Amino acid sequence: MGDKRTWIEPEHGQISVQRQCELIGLARSSWYYEAAQETPDNEHLMQLIDQQFTETPFYGIRRMTAWLKTQGETVNHKRVARLMRKMG
Repeated sequence: MGDKRTWIEPEHGQISVQRQCELIGLARSSWYYEAAQETPDNEHLMQLIDQQFTETPFYGIRRMTAWLKTQGETVNHKRVARLMRKMG
């Protein structure tokens, strides 16, 4: 099916964006939504996690959190879990 937002044609001459959203059952605000970008601090942590995970792919969330703390980073396990989940 794909993302419904790709079905909208903003340049359509006869049907407004509002009407197109109604027709496909998409809230108009969802069409305009853009996800927030990661902060530079999180980007830095993700880079460190990626480097360490390449060397030690068996590290889980707890061990990765402990390793980041040894590197001088202030981080908790929930943040590490979210970033690792985002990174796949």
